[in-house]
Amino acid sequence: MQTLGLVVIGVVAGVAAGMFGIGGGLIIVPALALLYGMSQHAAVGTSLGAILLPVGALGAWVYWKNGNLNVRYSLLIAAGLLLGAFLGAKIVEPVSDLTLRRIFAGFLLVVSVRMMWGK
Repeated sequence: MQTLGLVVIGVVAGVAAGMFGIGGGLIIVPALALLYGMSQHAAVGTSLGAILLPVGALGAWVYWKNGNLNVRYSLLIAAGLLLGAFLGAKIVEPVSDLTLRRIFAGFLLVVSVRMMWGK
């Protein structure tokens, strides 16, 4: 049952990634923390490990095929992600799990309010 649940989390995150460009932070991390009882740090690390290779490869191909992918921008963002993920992991390592969970929840709240009522 655990294996099936993890695959379902991956499918939901994949669909969300293909539709909205989200998945790891908004689907996988909360699911691992809330449904599987993982620490926030372990949930983030596991999410990064899961998205490392397949992150959007087929979805990006479909968008590229339909003329909706700026390759130059994607490569520049990927370069930033490479450095940013490393720095973010280093910065957050000493932060307590509870503090990290609260920061993450606050981030999600701000983003959701801005998306709902912002411009």
